[in-house]
Amino acid sequence: MPKLAIIGYGKMGKMIDQLAPEYGFTVVARRDIGRDESIDGADVAIEFSVPGSVLDNVAHAASARVPLVVGTTGWLDRLDEARSIIARNEGALVWSPNFSVGVNVFTRLASEAARLLKDEREYGAWAWEIHHITKKDAPSGTLLKLVDQMKNAGYGRPINVSSNRAGAHPGTHEIGFDSAADTITLRHAARSREGFARGALKAAQWIIGRKGFYEFSDVLFGG
Repeated sequence: MPKLAIIGYGKMGKMIDQLAPEYGFTVVARRDIGRDESIDGADVAIEFSVPGSVLDNVAHAASARVPLVVGTTGWLDRLDEARSIIARNEGALVWSPNFSVGVNVFTRLASEAARLLKDEREYGAWAWEIHHITKKDAPSGTLLKLVDQMKNAGYGRPINVSSNRAGAHPGTHEIGFDSAADTITLRHAARSREGFARGALKAAQWIIGRKGFYEFSDVLFGG
């Protein structure tokens, strides 16, 4: 059985630990504040920590020759630094602001809708999301990724972006297009964190034996 290290042992880390045997993994290390277990010898690691720790964790895994799956959000401005670390060490990493399979399909749908409406100037667009009160980044990395993909699809008009934080909500993302004639709404609602954990474990299976910097869409849909 491949050996898995978990970096960050909060709610996501514990759920990954619980589900790991279903994906054929043996958990050999659980790293967190005050829990400095070595990842040396692991076949792959999954990282859900805090934004300020991501680059150190990437560097540590790369130097240890351990492929890494990163699900932490809130560090998009340092993504190029992570790419450089992986390239220098000939390492392997899969990153995503959201490891839900459904969200990644939803992102493709939003991108296609933006492409189809890019020349229909009467349609304005919005992007909205809500998460639990303890989520640190707002807008979320997922919402920023959705907006980025809409722009990449050719939608050049302003996209109104808004976020809410309340209660224990696991996450809902909505993309909409509105005109005087009608409204188009696309929405994804997560029911729990389990989908994120399962996606990260799927990515961990995939990255073993590979080199390079990838996104979860590469795992699901090909590079």
